[in-house]
Amino acid sequence: MAIEVGTKAPDFELKDNHGRTVKLSEFRGAKNVVLLFYPFAFTGVCTGELCALRDELPTFENDDTQLLAVSNDSIHTLRVFAEQEGLEYPLLSDFWPHGETSRAYGVFDEEKGCAVRGTFVIDKEGVVRWTVVNGLPDARDLNDYIKALGSL
Repeated sequence: MAIEVGTKAPDFELKDNHGRTVKLSEFRGAKNVVLLFYPFAFTGVCTGELCALRDELPTFENDDTQLLAVSNDSIHTLRVFAEQEGLEYPLLSDFWPHGETSRAYGVFDEEKGCAVRGTFVIDKEGVVRWTVVNGLPDARDLNDYIKALGSL
């Protein structure tokens, strides 16, 4: 069960596609965060979603907002994926301990061994203000994220 609106977002420390450590708490007091979990790099729906975010990046990565995308892939896989697709925002690896952050947010599918499509809009105080969780085959509508950010 995914964490609910009004809940303090669980902090995490993950490596990005360049091997840099990213902590959710680094953005507290400074930026809202769009935290997006996706199953795997190089899959059709995931690639489509992440490229749509790339094409609208100024909306999701600016002085007020930070986009963080998390999958259970290794940082090496994420590096190649980001280079191939021209993704310039952080792709975070929840590879090891496998799915620990995905589990903390309630979006890890134990049977499939990956995160489902969960998105959390987290305000500057670290509180979840909006969320949506879709099944593995169901793409999300990024216009919903835009509306959620606009309400903060």
